[in-house]
Amino acid sequence: MRLLYSPASPYSAKCRMAARHLGINLEEVNATDGKEPPELAGCNPLGKIPMLIRSGEVPLCDSVAIMHYFDRLSQGRLYPKRLEKRAEAEMLEALCDGITDSLLCITYERRLRPEEKVYQPWIDRHWVKVARGLDYLENHVPKTEKKLNGGHFALAALIGYLHLRYAGRWSVGRPRLAAWPRQFSALFHEQKMKTAA
Repeated sequence: MRLLYSPASPYSAKCRMAARHLGINLEEVNATDGKEPPELAGCNPLGKIPMLIRSGEVPLCDSVAIMHYFDRLSQGRLYPKRLEKRAEAEMLEALCDGITDSLLCITYERRLRPEEKVYQPWIDRHWVKVARGLDYLENHVPKTEKKLNGGHFALAALIGYLHLRYAGRWSVGRPRLAAWPRQFSALFHEQKMKTAA
């Protein structure tokens, strides 16, 4: 399998971390490095990244679809089996992806428009969503006691993107959320060691 990704894409980061965690062997192809891979436009008309190319199968071009495929491929190791716990993990993933969507709207507004045409009310509207989402996560920091799930990877990818694009701005007043990546990293490495053993 080949995963077409962008190094700065939080959705790509989510899928790449999950694949490594599960021990899924992927060829990772940087789709922003030089010429666009022909598969990206050929069978993915939206040009969405990440995109999972599977031999003889329909490609998957949405991070949630890829994550659920990884879950099936690993016999249910990426999402909890209990329905309520699975719903919690999926809601965490949806919230983190939604916050990421708003962050990207802000980033693209600033990057793709001439400075005099940047529409500040649009940026402000999305930053309100980001702040509300991050405040909710600060007050409901997910536990990483025994097993990582899709929601955890979405949160790790979100925080990674916040560090990349909004360092120093997002973590003020959110100490529990700012500290969460250390817990995630510790469990990620601990579980990776167990898988390798």
